Amino acid sequence: MRGKKSLPLVFLLLVLTAGCAGGTGEHAAGSGTRARELTLAEEAAIDRAEDTLVGACMRREGFRYWPGPVPGVAERQAGRYVVDDVDWARRYGYGRSFDLAAEKARVGHPNVTYANALPARERVRYSHALDGDLDDAVTVSLPSGGTVATPRTGCYAEARTRLYGDHAAWFRARKTVTSLTPLYVPRILKDARLSTAVAAWSRCMKEAGRPFASPDEIRRERDGLVEGMSRAEALRTESALAVTEAECARETSLGETARALETEYRAEALRPYAGESTAYRRMRLAALARAREL
Repeated sequence: MRGKKSLPLVFLLLVLTAGCAGGTGEHAAGSGTRARELTLAEEAAIDRAEDTLVGACMRREGFRYWPGPVPGVAERQAGRYVVDDVDWARRYGYGRSFDLAAEKARVGHPNVTYANALPARERVRYSHALDGDLDDAVTVSLPSGGTVATPRTGCYAEARTRLYGDHAAWFRARKTVTSLTPLYVPRILKDARLSTAVAAWSRCMKEAGRPFASPDEIRRERDGLVEGMSRAEALRTESALAVTEAECARETSLGETARALETEYRAEALRPYAGESTAYRRMRLAALARAREL
């Protein structure tokens, strides 16, 4: 993607309300069903169905394919601006175990080792079968500037067509709706409600013996805090810090404040793209129904 803009770590506000596309009470055409947002479990179900369809397509192309690791609900909760779920923090810390598992899969998953072991010509054919060809692509101009493209062909495109009905329309709607953060995050950063909540959270952290000015600071210093530790020790250390962060976030309502601001400002940013937003929600619900039929 060209024209990508850089923002502080609070940019991760986009995942504070997982799957959020900014609801306006839209209803699916021809029914009384609200075109609602998906739950994290429903998103995972669609991803698993997509992977199943990709595998079937790749086998038709003459290749072997193993189901990929699909992030579950707990993993999809990682990476939020502030941790405010104490039980999650106690169990997962900041999600380092998810990071390690993802890295292991990136280099050692059977699909990776299988493709790397293919002869050069077959490896090219494998790549084209899976990912398609960018010479024949759907291109979308993003609201925040720049463009992004995806091939019209390949097993990923075929699977998404099966799930969403129209791969090109789905890609346009999704990229429009999920690329709005540069338009509204700066407004969240300037909102006194956020700075007041962060200041209260910071005081709570200091009183607990964790003198951090903001969740951003923890994210920046996270790796340094566990440098030289064993994996198990690093996980324990991060978990203890994350629990304190979550307790202070709950006490000061920082998480609730950030989510409320995300909802408010995102809804404003979405107004010029109401059609894309409605299409995004409707196609996701349609994909969920098709995923359940697989």
